[in-house]
Amino acid sequence: AKRAQTANAKTQVELAQYQYLLPRLTRMWTHLERQRGGIGMRGPGETQIETDRRIILDKISRLKAELESIDKQKSIQRKNRGKLTRIALVGYTNVGKSTLMNLLSKSDVFAENKLFATLDTTVRKVIIDNLPFLLTDTVGFIRKLPTHLVNSFKSTLDEVRDADILVHVVDISHPQFEEQIDIVNKTLAEICGKDSDKKMIVVFNKIDAFTYKPKDDDDLTPRTRENISLDELKATWMAKMNDDCVFISAKEQINIDELKNKIYEKAKEVHITRFPYNDFLFQKYDEGDDPGYSEPSTDK
Repeated sequence: AKRAQTANAKTQVELAQYQYLLPRLTRMWTHLERQRGGIGMRGPGETQIETDRRIILDKISRLKAELESIDKQKSIQRKNRGKLTRIALVGYTNVGKSTLMNLLSKSDVFAENKLFATLDTTVRKVIIDNLPFLLTDTVGFIRKLPTHLVNSFKSTLDEVRDADILVHVVDISHPQFEEQIDIVNKTLAEICGKDSDKKMIVVFNKIDAFTYKPKDDDDLTPRTRENISLDELKATWMAKMNDDCVFISAKEQINIDELKNKIYEKAKEVHITRFPYNDFLFQKYDEGDDPGYSEPSTDK
């Protein structure tokens, strides 16, 4: 709530807070249960709970109405962006999405090593070589994300639903990074639908912070993530993802060119389908193969 800056983010966080608070009002007034009222010996704590519940329900309905108007504004903004390819950075919270956003778009999005540093959706136009596209930084996901929290951040998550390509950022230095991948995939299936055919690139970030402890030869205990080297993980995941993954460090700017090449190839496939007359921009001819090439004239 302290990091919410825009009206959109403040409304979303406030709605999530009230929806979280509503089913937990009962235990907040237990200190009034011993006080006795008048006829029927009905304690005043129950009356206070009913009053608070009515106030919170009124605020929730008001905040939902505000978010509906915000959703309409956001949808109009998305329509006005034209047919440009849209790429969204998704992933668990605190995996380095905003740092990567700043690196690719040369912007100044707030990025810090803490949970939910990003609450506002940021969209920037990025050009790699001769290909323009829109890059979106989204709010991070968490374990056991409640349904009402997904609904409260609907305007933010709509950017994910409308994206053509998803760049799934993973903190490979985290001990439970595979569990975080499953959580993000389940959340994406809930947002985009299980049958979504969106293109995806998995970016394993923070390889500079990756550490492991090699096992001794006489150690017969099962191997854990701490005993697997980075090279082994690379071979495993690249085979599993059909090379649609890359290992980088956004902080140290390691393998960023490889990531840009993968994004370029994916974005080019989408761009050509929407702008087929621009196909010649991506074709590279030798002088003899170029159909528009002719030998220079010797006439004066």
